[in-house]
Amino acid sequence: MITAGLVDIQVNGFAGVDFNDAGLTAEALDRALEAMLASGVTTCLPTIITATPAELDARFAALDRSVAESRLGPLMCPGYHLEGPFLNPADGFSGCHPASAMTAADPALVLDLEKKLKRPILLVTVAPEVGNGIGFIEAMVGQDRLVSIGHSALDFEGVDAAVAAGAGLSTHLGNGLPQVLPKLANPLFAQLADDRLLATFIADGIHVPPPALKALIRAKGFARSALVTDATAAAAAEPGDYDFAGMRIRRSADGSVGLAGLAGLAGSALRLDDAVRNLVHWNITTFEQAVEMASRRLVDALAPVLSARGITLPAAEIEWTDAMNIRRVRIGSEERTFK
Repeated sequence: MITAGLVDIQVNGFAGVDFNDAGLTAEALDRALEAMLASGVTTCLPTIITATPAELDARFAALDRSVAESRLGPLMCPGYHLEGPFLNPADGFSGCHPASAMTAADPALVLDLEKKLKRPILLVTVAPEVGNGIGFIEAMVGQDRLVSIGHSALDFEGVDAAVAAGAGLSTHLGNGLPQVLPKLANPLFAQLADDRLLATFIADGIHVPPPALKALIRAKGFARSALVTDATAAAAAEPGDYDFAGMRIRRSADGSVGLAGLAGLAGSALRLDDAVRNLVHWNITTFEQAVEMASRRLVDALAPVLSARGITLPAAEIEWTDAMNIRRVRIGSEERTFK
């Protein structure tokens, strides 16, 4: 079975490497990208999470330098995802992001960060209810960026206003939410109900129980659903402790990732090819549908902002075994074969 390469638009780190590390090197990034190739990912948006402006500047600088100097970065990383600091700081909504670093939505900060980079910030996650949220979305769209709603308390009217302003995605829908919400009038239902939003889901069986994920994808619709990993350095790695954006996280034996010694999740240890297999094994989609949710759906979402910058993704393909394991991956002139 040959398919398009997989696309991960939310990946914070991989294979022991933290993309939010201000000391990131090209050598370390290549190790992570090699491991991602082995999972079928040929295109990714390395994701920087909430931090102070100075920290964001240092982390983006290290990431951008590492991408430019690495072997695989120029092929696999067309740009970046900024998840925060424009998120809802309330308990439950903030997740593992440091609430103390969250701010009103400021287009000037994004421009200031990007002007020092060789690659663009293609996607920004925002909670539109924070200060200037709607104006921020309009500004981001005007700068040819994708905008995703995440870590947000928006109700139905709020989601409608955000989408009207240009928001087009939901970040890891079903997560970044408190355990207790209004029964029906809540951010989850509001984003599920809006057919203009493409919802991304973390299909690891931990962030969303498989039966609930089946219900969410049915409600959202297959054509409006996509897969992400929200992977951290704990992905494609052994159980143990890892660094993540200045925090210490722990991968448990069951694959869950949380702040060391504290309850709650902090990203994932998910591989995108595992997410594809999970959807099939859980009888949520066919193999072809799962691959589409992890590839073509994201390519289509990225197409307008890539086109606006004259960026063309390299040709890429995966050869799968009958057991849905990766046998061969090719991107551009780089090809890998696996046993």
